[in-house]
Amino acid sequence: MKNSTNRLTLLATLFVLTFGIQSCDQKQRKETKEIEKEAKVESEKPEYFLLRPEVEKAYGYSHAVKIGNSIKISGAVSMDDAGNPAAVDDIEQQMKNCYADLEKILKHYGCTFDDVIKEDIFTTDMAQMLEKSAYRAEIYKNGFPTGSWLEVKGLALPEFMVEIELEVHKSE
Repeated sequence: MKNSTNRLTLLATLFVLTFGIQSCDQKQRKETKEIEKEAKVESEKPEYFLLRPEVEKAYGYSHAVKIGNSIKISGAVSMDDAGNPAAVDDIEQQMKNCYADLEKILKHYGCTFDDVIKEDIFTTDMAQMLEKSAYRAEIYKNGFPTGSWLEVKGLALPEFMVEIELEVHKSE
């Protein structure tokens, strides 16, 4: 009888300990999930970037928005800091000006063109764009991103011949 009582006491103790440990473990996991959720929500809060604040506010857009590891960059066109077209009638220089602005935005977020996963190019003259596109090999040294090239009837101002927008994945 004494052995049975000792065994029952031992089993009851083991049961209570096991249940208590599981309860603590579940509580700790719940607290960990809440902390992870708070961190995720904070990392998913949009971060806006304006390259030329007066121009972008006047036209109603942000040049870039970062959420988590994803950065979307609005189309860059060839313009000076006042928003006036630059390199009119020179598609190659317009393209270089676009990439120079895009590089400034990438640097702001600690990125390079190696972090670009998608590039969409809009042009009013696809034949010239194709002829001058070799310049992109100087930008994308480790491989080209995905993307589309589209010939369009017009861009924001008639002097613009090319507009380039990017999607970026920033590795942690």
